[in-house]
Order: sequence, then structure tokens, then C-alpha cells
Amino acid sequence: MDTQHLRLFVEVARQGGFAAVARDADIDPSNVSRSIAALEDELGVRLFQRTTRKLSLTEAGALYLTKVAPLVDELEHARDEALAISRGATGTLRMTTSFSFGLQALTPRLPEFRALHPQLKVELLMTDANLDLVNDRIDLAVRLGSQFSGDAVVSKLMTTRYMVCASPGYLKQHGSPALPQDLAQHACLLLSLPAFRDAWHFKNARGEITDVPVQGDMVISNLLAHRQCAVQGLGPALLADWIAQEALAKGELVDLFPDHQVTATSFDTGVWLLYPSRNYLPLKVRVMMDFLKTHFSR
Repeated sequence: MDTQHLRLFVEVARQGGFAAVARDADIDPSNVSRSIAALEDELGVRLFQRTTRKLSLTEAGALYLTKVAPLVDELEHARDEALAISRGATGTLRMTTSFSFGLQALTPRLPEFRALHPQLKVELLMTDANLDLVNDRIDLAVRLGSQFSGDAVVSKLMTTRYMVCASPGYLKQHGSPALPQDLAQHACLLLSLPAFRDAWHFKNARGEITDVPVQGDMVISNLLAHRQCAVQGLGPALLADWIAQEALAKGELVDLFPDHQVTATSFDTGVWLLYPSRNYLPLKVRVMMDFLKTHFSR
């Protein structure tokens, strides 16, 4: 049996159509269709129900998929391991992260990564939507937050710290709040996420937590735009350290409460690496994870 037919069958079943599989494999959709037809002829069963609008697995096709998909994955893993011995990391690493983190923290490091692994292609999907690791064929996801659900394997890349920042120009015009509670007298810059728009939580050195209601007339959805508005003097903003540190170093922003931990959700927040398989970690994923952990540990 032609293993290429099996690979295409699994991908068509996972993606629900010929066109997407053909595009990923850089072949004509008719070739995918012929491959599936050849597999059906060889097995003597129909694997897909085809209509003008929809392609779905038959009962026999669904059963066949459960048996064949792990075998195809193992063949791919064996191929990757064999190639890794002589060629290093190869293939295409499909990874995703948020637009702001990708632009601010990941893309500046890609030239060095490419120099280290010139035979590995990187497909970086920057989106604020949480893509499904399996259905969207994601090898590695970089996500921000405090907790995650699902079957993905999670590894912490770094801890994040939030701070309330404002520009020197804003503070000169409106005064600097002495206490977190003084923010009630300021029009703050708010993120469009619900938890970030109502109250910010402060923890002092003694571990005492103060909940401070916040209000403002500017609600922004993008983190980079959020920082830029703060730099331009439009108000205090709650920013993560990875997005604020450059502006702080340049003196464009001031950390208003350096002796406090601040959050809008949980004090235990970080950047996390997620990958779908608990049984096998491809070399292409491993080298990227090691590269990122080396850089962000600094």
C-alpha cells in the first residue's frame, strides 16, 4: 500500500477537504482526489461521502482513520528522527502566538534562529485567536496567561510581571499618583479584555492586596497600540514587562508603583509553550523551545 495515499487520507480527514491539503503539499487538488480514490479502490470501501458542499468521513472511513492516523504519525516521526541524525532539524515548524508578542518578542530573534537551523522552515501565525493545535496543525504555540485547558503539553517560557506605567509628560501635566488608590482620579488607558477594564489588583511587599477600580475613555484592543498611547501621554496603562521594558529603559515611560505587584487577573502569569503530543516531541519543536528558553531566561 502506498504510504503517500495514507498520508493524504489522514490530512484530508483532519482538514475536511482536498483544496487545503493540496495547497499545503503544493500539489494539484486532482492529485489528492485521485490518491483518495486509489486508496478506496484498494480497500474496496468508500472512505468519504462527497457532496458539492461537504466532504465527510463514512463510518468505515472514521474507523479506518482511528487505526491509520497513529501509524502515519509514527512514520513521520521515524522519518524526522532518521533525517535529524545526518541533517539536523528539517521540515516546516508551524507555530502561533499573539500578534503583539510575536512582533515585539519573537520576530527580532528569528534571524539568529535561522542562522542556527538553516534547513528548518518556520511558518509563524500571529493571531490573537487561540488556534486549535490539532485541527490547525500547530507544532508549537506561544501563549500568555495564567492557565490553560485541554490536552496540550505546557511548558513555562518565562514569568511575566505587570506594572502601571505613564509617560513623563502625562505625569508633569496631571501629577503622579502616590498610592494605587489615587488612580481613581485619573483617566486610565484600558484594554478591551473584560477583566482589564474594571479593576486592577495591587499587592504590596507585605502581601496585602488592594483592589482599585479604574475608569477611562480609551479602550484599546492591541497591546502595541496600548503601549504607544501610554508613551504619547494619554494616560496610565497596565503593561506587561516584556512590552514595557524598552520604553522604560528609554525613559519614555515610568513605572508608577515599582514596590507593588499588579495584575488584572492573577498574580501568577507567564508566557507558555504548548505542543500537542505527549508521546513524541519532534526535533524541529525541540530546537525552537530550547532556543526560546535560552533567550528568555536572560
